[in-house]
Amino acid sequence: MNAPVETSAAEAQAAIAEEFAFFGDWTERYQYLIDLGRQLPPFPDERKTEENRVHGCQSMVWLIPSGDASRMHFDAASDSAIVSGLIALVLRVYSDRSAREIVETEPAFIQEIGLAKHLSPTRSNGLAAMLAKLKAYAAAALVAK
Repeated sequence: MNAPVETSAAEAQAAIAEEFAFFGDWTERYQYLIDLGRQLPPFPDERKTEENRVHGCQSMVWLIPSGDASRMHFDAASDSAIVSGLIALVLRVYSDRSAREIVETEPAFIQEIGLAKHLSPTRSNGLAAMLAKLKAYAAAALVAK
């Protein structure tokens, strides 16, 4: 099942909150996260370089920006099933948006779906590091335009 393409980051976050509300417990939510991660597009091994790596994550995470300030796209991957699911959520909210929208959008979905309470501290730190890097790419695109 392909996720619908929401027209704004706010719509994407609302849709994510709605989807997670269907699941009764965190075992089901983790399974859903893992399933989302499996749907990420393939990420070629040759792009898994130190330059593309997100530091601050316990798992290996790679993030590559493309596009410009008007529309930025991100490709990302992880060696962890749950982190791949987190990447899928982050990309859904932030990829293919303007740099301004990316910079201005707070990741409210993390609180709304209860992720903040259910991620280990190392996963929370990794998610924060990934969001910071993604927003830094968007901020740099704004300055460059």
